[in-house]
Amino acid sequence: MDQRIGKVVILGGGTAGWMAAAALAKVNNPKLFDITLIESDEIGIVGVGEATIPTIHWFNQLAGIDEAALLRETHATYKLGIEFTGWNGEGSAYFHPFGRYGAPSDGPMFYHRWIRALLAGDTHGAEAYSLTTQLARAGRFAHPSNDPRSLLSTLGFAYHFDAASYAAFLRRQCEAKGVRRIEGKVERVEQNGETGFVTRLTTQRGEVIEGDLFIDCSGFRGLLIEQTLKTGYEDWTHWLPCDRALAVPCESAGPPTPFTRATAREAGWQWCIPLQHRIGNGYVYSSQHISDDEAAEKLLSRLDGKALADPRPIRFTTGRRRKVWNRNVIAMGLASGFLEPLESTSIHLIQSAIAKLLSLFPTRGCDPLVAEQFNRVYGEDVETVRDFLILHYHRTQGRNEPLWRQCQAMSLPDSLTYKEEQFTRTGRIVLGTDELFREASWFAVMMGQGLVPQDYNPLMDSFSAAANDQHLARIRSEIAAATPKLPRHEDVIRQRLQTPAPR
Repeated sequence: MDQRIGKVVILGGGTAGWMAAAALAKVNNPKLFDITLIESDEIGIVGVGEATIPTIHWFNQLAGIDEAALLRETHATYKLGIEFTGWNGEGSAYFHPFGRYGAPSDGPMFYHRWIRALLAGDTHGAEAYSLTTQLARAGRFAHPSNDPRSLLSTLGFAYHFDAASYAAFLRRQCEAKGVRRIEGKVERVEQNGETGFVTRLTTQRGEVIEGDLFIDCSGFRGLLIEQTLKTGYEDWTHWLPCDRALAVPCESAGPPTPFTRATAREAGWQWCIPLQHRIGNGYVYSSQHISDDEAAEKLLSRLDGKALADPRPIRFTTGRRRKVWNRNVIAMGLASGFLEPLESTSIHLIQSAIAKLLSLFPTRGCDPLVAEQFNRVYGEDVETVRDFLILHYHRTQGRNEPLWRQCQAMSLPDSLTYKEEQFTRTGRIVLGTDELFREASWFAVMMGQGLVPQDYNPLMDSFSAAANDQHLARIRSEIAAATPKLPRHEDVIRQRLQTPAPR
């Protein structure tokens, strides 16, 4: 009997479902298996994740997505990073850039250069050494250079886009490549009596869809991974207490900024994501510290423009499935768990699951060792993102509301405590090989949230303090000179929209 996968069934559309379909359709050439996606127009998508991080480039390249087409079809704008306002009290702000700090040749040692100058009394903030940050503040944008000697090689970027439009864009591509879409709600799930594997799904219309491998993108309900297989859920609300969100679009208030804004509020935080045609807004909050009605009232009173709809409520429990791959079912997107959108990681975690599936693609038997490896490496990815999010909440200063006092007093995962102690005592940012957020991200948020290093790498003393100061001054000067010469964000978008579509 042939043990190769012959039929892949994806339950659920939205961003997760169509991203999975797009990736599988791309690698399924010549055709090795059939791909069927089941979704219902009656079931809406959550779609709060209109912001991405730079790993989106990997997926766009894999799926063959042209940037100009992406901008046209999804109303996208560029994203250079995230501005965090109010996290250290009203009026405070810091920036998490997607690019690197320092000169092109500095690498991770830049942070020790800067710490050495800081401890010697230098008052120039770290943002002066980030071209990405300076462009964002100035409303400008440039694509990174491939020349490692160019200052532009330190840039990094992602996109803001309309999540529903992105899913529809991917759907058109997938259907052109032979992905079969079935409209309808699944009414019945059948399993093998011996193995517990899911064997077929039946829709309310009576259509029967058989499969060898099932990808569950059914959202929070997890129809296959949880309701059918009873996988279990690991709750992380003791670290990340927000459990609700309200999402509402509003009119644009001017040219779109090339960054996301995350503003700390009394019981959580508010996002502001600029698109070409509107602004996406939302309030992520703890229902233990504010009522739904009050949260909606405060959100609507703090928009940059006129609201275009009523706030849409979303309820969630932060955490993850105990197994993301269980038997012959792999959960992706919200079905696999939920980490709030503070650092725009939802789409990355979909990509992470897709990448791991491609490298660990199974036979029909779904060897438990393959599933175990998938769950192990995916779990590590999710945990490092979790720790990065906790850092924002725990280290918030200058806020005295009950939610923030609770977060400031909570105990931390050992993995995060270790990172914080390494940075404060030695100036070192210790990371695993495959962690999503690299040195620049941890440096930006740890410094932004008030962690101050007490030392630096002693190798920095191999040259004089004067030479170090001169090097830093040169970087500041080059960045300050380059920033006003680069194009405005809206001009780059306009130019890209005029690019002819690829044949």
